[in-house]
Amino acid sequence: MTPSQQIDQLIAGLSDWRGETLADIRKTILAADPDIIEEWKWMGSPVWCLDGNIVVGNAHKDKVKLTFSHGASLPDPDRLFNNGFGGKVWRAIDVFKSDTLNESALKELVRAAIDYNKAKKKKKAPAATGAKPRK
Repeated sequence: MTPSQQIDQLIAGLSDWRGETLADIRKTILAADPDIIEEWKWMGSPVWCLDGNIVVGNAHKDKVKLTFSHGASLPDPDRLFNNGFGGKVWRAIDVFKSDTLNESALKELVRAAIDYNKAKKKKKAPAATGAKPRK
């Protein structure tokens, strides 16, 4: 089963508001960039990736949690983050039943996470030395 199929199955198994909310969030995340890849990690968590992890989505008893892997380094002008401020790396958005999530702000946050991952990847790329390989 592919990661996308596993996410479909997870959403279908959530017969209350959390399934619909996670499905809507998934559409918004995927609409932010056509190159985003869906993965299934950590024993049952949907993860959206591009040049590294962007966001993990989990349904809890009373909320849907979106955890941004490098959220502390991302701009959040619309103040979507509402959890995880005590840490130095991740930030989260807890979405409750009565909440309305700003889709355009979420797309911008996803794009900022992609930009962060790409910049981080460039820093790790080895510098070209111009030296020829030994034979």
